[in-house]
Amino acid sequence: MDPHFTVTPRFAVKMLEKALRLYTPSLCEKPMAEFLADKCDDLGFEDIQIDEVGNLIAKKGSGSPRVLLCGHMDVVPGKVRVRRDGDSLYGRGASDAKSPLMAMLFAAASIQNNNGTIILVGAVDEEGNATGIKNLVKKEMGVDYAVFGEPSGTKQITIAYKGRLAINLKVSVEDSAHASAPWLSKNAIEESMVFVNELKGKLESNQEDRTKGMLLTATMTRIKGGTSHNITPKECETIFDIRIPVDKNCKDVERQVAISVKEIAAERGVEAFYSILDETEPFEAPHDSPIVRALTLGIMEVEHSRPTLIRKTGTGDMNVLGNQWKIPVVTYGPGDPHQAHTVDEKVSIDEYLRGIEILKKALHHLKRLYDKKIG
Repeated sequence: MDPHFTVTPRFAVKMLEKALRLYTPSLCEKPMAEFLADKCDDLGFEDIQIDEVGNLIAKKGSGSPRVLLCGHMDVVPGKVRVRRDGDSLYGRGASDAKSPLMAMLFAAASIQNNNGTIILVGAVDEEGNATGIKNLVKKEMGVDYAVFGEPSGTKQITIAYKGRLAINLKVSVEDSAHASAPWLSKNAIEESMVFVNELKGKLESNQEDRTKGMLLTATMTRIKGGTSHNITPKECETIFDIRIPVDKNCKDVERQVAISVKEIAAERGVEAFYSILDETEPFEAPHDSPIVRALTLGIMEVEHSRPTLIRKTGTGDMNVLGNQWKIPVVTYGPGDPHQAHTVDEKVSIDEYLRGIEILKKALHHLKRLYDKKIG
């Protein structure tokens, strides 16, 4: 391709449409990785590679700062017919997250040498077990800032995600009895219900003045107990999904769980043990970091309004990378988050194109802010 090739809006939309025609559920992203590698080659990227787990990694530009732009290539299962209708482009991944990823590709393509280095990543398995990001954080990349591509809408920057603690709670009673004489022993399922409510109450107490983004929530997601239809259960296991706001951490919450489980077990006269299934620390980017400021300036130029900084209630790849690499990370991208995973997923073409412009401008501002900071 001609080195002076400019990415026209028509070309950017056509390429997004092509990307949507590749159906790439988690761990089947190879066609998308090869498509991106091909486009990166056309657009003058260097060091284009597909790593051992299937992530696409490519570099554009040179010098500092080093900025990671990471979007995911996988989609949730379920095909959506790719078609255009007015300003809407339909397809699985239209919002989550091929629009943000393609917007990052075309924004990065505008970076010339000595204006900073962009490392573009198309990650695998974000919708699954985060295989892609877990492999990526093991690499030594010397990155200064990172942006994750998820649909936030062009006027919102996600600066924080909650952490997550998943625990398995096992409640045991001394004996079981025939269901016709239930008074002969305690019932592990009934005891679990009481236990769960008390534990939830203790963990979620004193939060009346908190916004949803700053709430600690404890949600029961699975229950398993009983061996027969006519015998009272001796054991019952429940799984708790606890979401942790950015002003707390896993250790504090785990300490609270340990104390509460001990107290409730003694109070109810049952045995209770818990084990940890997953532990992900919450993450928040400093609001005044150059990456937040650069994106804010880019948004103000294109949208003529100040963006909203938001804290999401979920847990994402941003947590893994931000906590491991200890760098400012934000999540941003065109697309409506409420369109994600829907049966007729779509994106506004106009918003996608504005997203490219915003990211492009933000990268130029970031270079300037970075130079000023170290100058």
